[in-house]
Amino acid sequence: MSTEQSSPIEQSATGRLYGVGLGPGDPSLMTVRAVEVIAAADVVAYHSARHGRSIARSIAAAHLRADHIEEALVYPVTTESTDHPGGYRGALDDFYEEAAARLAAHLDAGRTVAVLAEGDPLFYGSYQHMHKRLAHRYPTEVIPGVTSVSAAAARLGEPLVEAEEVLTILPGTLPEEELAARIAATDSAVVMKLGRTFGKVRGALERAGRLDEARYVERATMKGERTGSLADVDPESVPYFSVAVLPSRVAPLTGGPKPDPSEDPGRGEVVVVGTGPAGPLWLTPETRGALAAADDLVGYTTYVDRVPHRPGQRRHGSDNRVESERAEFALELAKRGRRVAVVSGGDPGVFAMATAVLEVASQDQFADVPVRVLPGVTAANAAAARAGAPLGHDYATLSLSDRLKPWEVIAERLAAAAAADLVLAIYNPGSRSRTWQVGKARELLLAHRTPDTPVVLGRDVGGPEESVRIVRLGDLDPAEVDMRTLLIVGSSQTQWVRRRGGQDQIVWTPRRYPEG
Repeated sequence: MSTEQSSPIEQSATGRLYGVGLGPGDPSLMTVRAVEVIAAADVVAYHSARHGRSIARSIAAAHLRADHIEEALVYPVTTESTDHPGGYRGALDDFYEEAAARLAAHLDAGRTVAVLAEGDPLFYGSYQHMHKRLAHRYPTEVIPGVTSVSAAAARLGEPLVEAEEVLTILPGTLPEEELAARIAATDSAVVMKLGRTFGKVRGALERAGRLDEARYVERATMKGERTGSLADVDPESVPYFSVAVLPSRVAPLTGGPKPDPSEDPGRGEVVVVGTGPAGPLWLTPETRGALAAADDLVGYTTYVDRVPHRPGQRRHGSDNRVESERAEFALELAKRGRRVAVVSGGDPGVFAMATAVLEVASQDQFADVPVRVLPGVTAANAAAARAGAPLGHDYATLSLSDRLKPWEVIAERLAAAAAADLVLAIYNPGSRSRTWQVGKARELLLAHRTPDTPVVLGRDVGGPEESVRIVRLGDLDPAEVDMRTLLIVGSSQTQWVRRRGGQDQIVWTPRRYPEG
C-alpha cells in the first residue's frame, strides 16, 4: 500500500482510493489532510443503515461539493434477521463485494474515491472491508482519524494509561466470560459497541470486580454526549455509539495525594495467588487482575520479583522460611483496609502459601478479614506438559522434604503409592542440605517398578534455565537433582517413545488401565 502524500491528491493512470478518518463526531476534530482529500475527491462514499442517514456524511457535510459524485453504501442488514442463504455473514459479504465493485468502477475510470469513516478507518471501521478488496489493486492512502477511545478519555478528563500500564480494547460482542477474563487481566480497558451488549458488559465488569471503576461515555464530542459512572446507567438508554472505560489506576484526579486505603478497613482483603512455575506467560487472567488491584504484594522475594512493578504498589519480600510470619503480616495489612496479594509460585494450594495464610486466618483476630485463593499452574502440570502427558491417569503428588514431616512418613507414602501403581509427581526432591533422599526414594520405587520405568526431570520449567530430560528409573542420578527440579515417575503403563527420527522424546500414561 502506498503511503506517500501529495497536496492535495496525487494523480495516477487509475483513480486513487482514500480511506478518510473523520474523528469521533465533532467536525472540528477532522484532520487537515482529511479535509484536503474530501474537498479534492471526485467520488465520496459513505456507509449507512437502510434508513439512509449517514453519520460519516453528516460529519463531513461542510466539505462536500455540489458536483461530488456520492456513493451511499447502504447495509442490507445491521442487527435484524435476513433470509439470505448464507445468513447474516453471507448477506454482508455479498454487500461488501457489490460495494467494492461500485467503487472499482469509479477507480477504473480514473476517478479518485474518498471513503468516509467515523473515527479511524482501520479501527473497527466499515472502510476496512473496502480496503481489503481494493488496496492491492489501486493506489491507496489511509488518513488516520481520532478514535472514539481517545475522544472518550478526553471527555472524561481522566488519564487512560500511565507509565507501564496496559490498555486493552474489547468489542462488547464477546461472550461475558471472555470479557470478564480480559477485563480482570488488564490495567485499563475500553469496551466498544455497547447498545444491546450493555447488560452483558456490565455483568462482566461486575464479575471482574471492576464495576465501581467503570465510566460511561455516550456520543463523545457529538450532540447528545453523556458521561458518568457506568453502574448508574439505565441499560435501556444505551445506544450503539457508547463505550465503557476503565481509566488508569495509577492515581485518581483528586487535586491532592492518593487516599490511603487504610482509612477504610472494610475494603481490606487477602488474595493468595499462584504465579505458575515461572514468569508472566503462566499467569491466569484472574491472577493478573488480583495482582494489578493489590495495594501490597507479600511473598518470598523470588516470587515477588516476578510481578511487574506498578506505581504506588508496595512490595514486601522475605525469606522462604517465614511462611507463618508472612501470612500474619499480610492479614494485619488487610485489617487496616489494604488489598493484599500474597504471591506464591505454582499453585498456592500445592506445597505453598495458601495453607499458611488460611491457618493464620482461622485465628479469632482475623475472622473478619476476607481471604481468597486463586489457582495457578502447578510445577507438576508444567513439567508434564513439556514431556507429553505422563499424568494422563491416576497419580499422586508427594514432597521429599523432611523439614516439616519425618522421613519415615515420606518413605511409607512413597511405598504405598508405588505399590498402587500410581504415577508420582515428586516435589522438593533435594537441596544442598538434603542430598540422600533421591537415592533412597529410587531404592523404594525400584521395589515396585522396573528399571526401565521413565522418569521426567523437569528443572526450572518456563524459566531461563529450563531443562526437561527423560531417564530410566534405574539410571536416575541423585547428583543431577536439586531443589528446582521436579520428578515425575511413570507407572507400569507409562509409555516412552521417540518421534521425528529420534529427535523428540515423549512420555504419556494411557487413560485406559488393563483389566485383571
